[in-house]
Amino acid sequence: MNTSSVDNAPSGGSGPEGADERNHEEPADAASGQRGDAAEPTFADLGIDDRLLAAIADVGYESPSPIQAATIPPLLSGADVVGLAQTGTGKTAAFAIPILMGLEQRNKPPQALVLAPTRELAIQVAEAFGRYSAHLPGVHVLPIYGGQNYAVQLSGLRRGAQVVVGTPGRVIDHLERGTLDLTQLRYLVLDEADEMLKMGFQDDVERILRDTPADKQVALFSATMPPVIRKISKQYLTDPVEITVKSKTSTNTNITQRWVHVSHQRKLDALTRILEVEPFAAMIIFVRTKQATEELAEKLRSRGYSAAAINGDIAQNQRERTIGQLKSGALDILVATDVAARGLDVERISHVVNYDIPHDTESYVHRIGRTGRAGRTGEALLFVAPRERRLLDAIERATRQPLTEMRLPSVDDVNAQRVVKFHDAITENLASPNLALFRKLIEDYEAEHNIPLADIAAALAVGGHDGDNFFMEPEPEPVRPPRRERGERERRPDRDHPGPDRDHNGGPRRHRGTGAEMATYRIAVGKRHRVVPGAIVGAIANEGGLRRSDFGHISIRPDHSLVELPAELPSETLDALRRTRISGVLIQLQRDPGPPGHRPIGRGGRREGGGPRKFDRRKPRS
Repeated sequence: MNTSSVDNAPSGGSGPEGADERNHEEPADAASGQRGDAAEPTFADLGIDDRLLAAIADVGYESPSPIQAATIPPLLSGADVVGLAQTGTGKTAAFAIPILMGLEQRNKPPQALVLAPTRELAIQVAEAFGRYSAHLPGVHVLPIYGGQNYAVQLSGLRRGAQVVVGTPGRVIDHLERGTLDLTQLRYLVLDEADEMLKMGFQDDVERILRDTPADKQVALFSATMPPVIRKISKQYLTDPVEITVKSKTSTNTNITQRWVHVSHQRKLDALTRILEVEPFAAMIIFVRTKQATEELAEKLRSRGYSAAAINGDIAQNQRERTIGQLKSGALDILVATDVAARGLDVERISHVVNYDIPHDTESYVHRIGRTGRAGRTGEALLFVAPRERRLLDAIERATRQPLTEMRLPSVDDVNAQRVVKFHDAITENLASPNLALFRKLIEDYEAEHNIPLADIAAALAVGGHDGDNFFMEPEPEPVRPPRRERGERERRPDRDHPGPDRDHNGGPRRHRGTGAEMATYRIAVGKRHRVVPGAIVGAIANEGGLRRSDFGHISIRPDHSLVELPAELPSETLDALRRTRISGVLIQLQRDPGPPGHRPIGRGGRREGGGPRKFDRRKPRS
């Protein structure tokens, strides 16, 4: 086996695929066009066809990445290749350009097959082939993967495609159905081979290698070289050229990396403040679980942000529709798990937020690689809870880049930004073509009612904004309970509870800060729904038009919660709150039935309030 090793050092540009894949290994500024070494080759130096060079120029890149410069010549010469390189080094162009140069202009059967571990990567690779073949008439590329309707794929195969990009399982399905003919295959690429084997596709991959023509040219790309990859290389590749690209750094220097020290309970508040103050085009927020994607997306929507969730349970057509909305600007925030976001490439993504810190550094690198691509700048934010500092230290050691601690925006910062946005909205509306119409209406109103223009403008602003909640209020300082003197009997709240709406002296219970009369309400979400006080306050405040200062004590029980709210809530507020959902559950807001003695009996022979259960001796026990 012929071997060569190249450093993935900063180069003046990236190959076209750097626009799609490069996420962390190359610190080069792909947009600069400056070459760090005069001896570095250009794409023209690699012997590439003029039509492909034109497509590369259309994409906007000038010099090849190290993996492209080392891989394209041996592939053009007909040699098998093993490329060892991380995701984001420019692999797709490294094999796509030689394949496109060798295609015969006929539609069927397929001449090239690219195997990819995930449907996301299959789609991404197929799109890259489409860009590079923009000046090659008659070239058809077809992605085939699980989760997509068979009819679409069957129709594409019948029409004919010179290049098929697919996941191993779906390729095997088509081979068994007889709908995919690989008898005239000339090129086979295994992209991210180690990932395919980790996902259990080894038998499928080896079967495809065995059942395709023996004289095909094979290119295998992998981030690592475990024994099983080495075995496949020796068994199915002919005297391959082995190319290793060594990364100079683990994260793209175009990405500004910051971290925020925040407790788990304050994450949503911290995220909301950042969203208000930090300008962003589009954002992807990473959490650990599928359930967390839905919960966080719902909380963000309730706060007025256009957010959606993607996870492994989302149907493929819905996933594609959601990503399409993110690309078009109809959606600004995506809440995702690591697996669901794999292969995601959306140019608009300016920010990546690690809402839940990843437990391995590789996941962190892949996550933040969703931004700062192809020379663009990006922002990566990491939420770190007090007990997670060791994970932050591990990330800094692995990436060899210290993260900068970020000060959480204050209430004053948020309010100042709200004023700026209010002024910006006025400035933008002054350029509206409808300004003259509304000016005439306001002038007529001023003349008829003799009201100053400033008051009329303020009245119109009131109609478009919630004045009570326009400015964020500082959170009240936590009130510590008075220290109990030694020997003093601790009062048990459930035994001594005077009633849901009365204090211990028999009078109405009142808010500590405002003095407003309070009542206890029951909602149908509790610990088993994984709710936290912040989620309850956020949902009820937004849907009911309440302020944070309207809330009293919140007690989260196993299957319900008790919330202190103003005793006299308007009927429209009560109606809105009865239709409110938290974590997807209808909260069914109602007044708490009363003292523990009147509450429904719970499990284990005790009432929900903790008092002993009393049996009615008039009825026999069953």
